[in-house]
Amino acid sequence: MLPQFGTAVRKNKNLNNAAAGDRGGGTPEQASVDAAWLVLEAANDLGDHAAIAACRRVIDAELNGTVAGNADVDLVLGYFR
Repeated sequence: MLPQFGTAVRKNKNLNNAAAGDRGGGTPEQASVDAAWLVLEAANDLGDHAAIAACRRVIDAELNGTVAGNADVDLVLGYFR
């Protein structure tokens, strides 16, 4: 079932733009934050502590109005691929 979900995520235009580096101004692209919530849930289920930490940093950056690290955003957007 995960490959189907990953395929659905890749078809989302906003996620593809964010993955290409078009993250915009001072906050992470909303698509990367939305993806971070989805990945956080899956990572919690799988016990993937590195992904959990990356998701939390992306979400925290959005809440604080700062920019998330590229590595964290890349991990989140590529998690289901």
